[in-house]
Amino acid sequence: MIKDLLKEEETKMKKALEALKNDLSTIRTGRASPALVEQLLVEAYDMVSPLIQLATIAAPEPRLLTINPFDASTMPNIEKAIMKSDLGLTPNNDGKLIRLPIPPLTEERRKDLAKRVHKRVEEAHIAIRNIRHHALDDLKEWEKEKLISEDEHRRGRDQLQELTDKYVAQADGIGKTKEKDVMEI
Repeated sequence: MIKDLLKEEETKMKKALEALKNDLSTIRTGRASPALVEQLLVEAYDMVSPLIQLATIAAPEPRLLTINPFDASTMPNIEKAIMKSDLGLTPNNDGKLIRLPIPPLTEERRKDLAKRVHKRVEEAHIAIRNIRHHALDDLKEWEKEKLISEDEHRRGRDQLQELTDKYVAQADGIGKTKEKDVMEI
């Protein structure tokens, strides 16, 4: 019973880390990466879709992204979405292809992005702790209903704390790696 709970909570914590990785992939570093714009929401065909569903995105050079829309009529919408985003990038359109030059980051912008990384890592910590909190509630409820003993409750609580510490440390590691990428000149 407790093992099942721990497995379920570990799965949720893994998903929280995946969400953090996906979230951090949208924060720009000095290099061009298609992940930077893949999830950018674009209004086209009377609906909002991620850019990856509307175009092919490539990084032919370290400081350039190219966006090749599947349908040329979506080009203005894609450009508008890029301009409205907080990426600070200006698209160049030649009628067939959108070129997105990635300028070097200023020191001030790097620090701002590092703060954003910290904020996202802290949000992941909160998500992981919330998962732990709900599991602790379940353990308390089970003990109250005499489904588990007090010793099993204590053991389960300790194992849950170890699991939480493990995933919080992994979130910190992911954040430190991304921060290093952002601060790299």
